[in-house]
Amino acid sequence: MRVIEARGLTKRYGTMTAVAGIDLDVEAGECFALLGPNGAGKSTTIRMICCLGDVTDGSLTVLGEPAYPGNRRIKHQLGVVAQEDHLDPGLTVLENIELHGRFYGLDGGQARARALELLVFLQLDSRAGEQVRALSGGMRRRLVIARALMGGPRLLVLDEPTTGLDPQARLLVWAKLRELRAAGVTILITTHYMDEAERLADRLAIVDHGRILERGTPREVIDRVVGADCLECLGVAEALAARMIDVAATVPGARAERQGDGLVVFGPDAGRVLEAWRTAGLEPSRYVRRPSGLEDVFLSLTGRDLRE
Repeated sequence: MRVIEARGLTKRYGTMTAVAGIDLDVEAGECFALLGPNGAGKSTTIRMICCLGDVTDGSLTVLGEPAYPGNRRIKHQLGVVAQEDHLDPGLTVLENIELHGRFYGLDGGQARARALELLVFLQLDSRAGEQVRALSGGMRRRLVIARALMGGPRLLVLDEPTTGLDPQARLLVWAKLRELRAAGVTILITTHYMDEAERLADRLAIVDHGRILERGTPREVIDRVVGADCLECLGVAEALAARMIDVAATVPGARAERQGDGLVVFGPDAGRVLEAWRTAGLEPSRYVRRPSGLEDVFLSLTGRDLRE
């Protein structure tokens, strides 16, 4: 079953087009990552999926229902983790999510039982009686995820869920999200951490200027866009870099590009480029060979210029 299905999805604000006719499918029980730089159209797409913004053109169905502002049949089956937590600092940890359960029609006993269960799941049960203002950033983030799960959502939407968390907290959140996916919850995530997308996403789409540039599993996208292997050469003079790029171009599947004062080669086997350079007497003095990743794909597709 498709939990999200968009065809030609478009959103315009006056003369500005934020989402420019995208097609998107998210299957039940998968984790799907929507990636892109600031201003790419991700947040606008998420707002339409969450029934917080109307669709200008095209079609969008979520959980089998047409998505439009105020569709409570969709909203009742959603759990949303926004970038801002909007927790009430004057309430305790337990009270914050217990209150949220009442919005889903749970009575007092049901809300308390569900809240306690989720605090155990997110390893916050020892903090149940503390006020939110006493929590660390990582604990607050886990509390927001617990709150989003109060209604037993079929679709969990997370916008930058681990921004600002330390490595231990990130690992815990990742583990809990994998448990939710294994239990059948469909997850839609946006993140600027490419390692997070690689670890969590079954499939992904990279968006820029309101259009989908690439889609597929992380491995498929990496292999298709940049290749499996990467060679980073550091401190290469301009004249030498030009000669190295020419030699790299003779190796099938290899692509070399200038980056700052260095040179980067992508391809199915960067070692063959290194051998070609050695044969030509151009072996770099400082280099790193590593597997290519989603960050390489992201920068290759969306550019390296800073976006505000």
